[in-house]
Amino acid sequence: MPRRVLEGKVVSDKTDKTITVLVERRFMHPKYKKYIKRSTRYAAHDEANAHKEGDFVQIIECAPISKKKRWTVVEGGEQTKTVVKKPAEKKEEKPKAVAAKTEAKKAPAKKAAAKKTVKKTAKKAAKKAAKKKD
Repeated sequence: MPRRVLEGKVVSDKTDKTITVLVERRFMHPKYKKYIKRSTRYAAHDEANAHKEGDFVQIIECAPISKKKRWTVVEGGEQTKTVVKKPAEKKEEKPKAVAAKTEAKKAPAKKAAAKKTVKKTAKKAAKKAAKKKD
């Protein structure tokens, strides 16, 4: 059976030749179908004390080294996780005249709605006044 390889972040390097690695995993909840994050801490053997807090490393299963150490560091050491970003695509900007026209169209619509409510209330008030006179 192949040995498991996990990736995680070093959260402690205080002990000699040992680092603590936080490994996060995501899984779907069987009932609610929502993705949940769970994390586990593993004590891993780091022979050269090369890895510091904040590094992302890969660890592999091995025979027990001590009471809690059953993992060995394979590789890693970067300060931050490698994230591949695509270059930002420029959105086509509308000319200022076109943008002003679209804004001008939107603004009167809101004001017109406000005028309608004012007209309705004025009509209602006029009707009430007419009824009182009769």
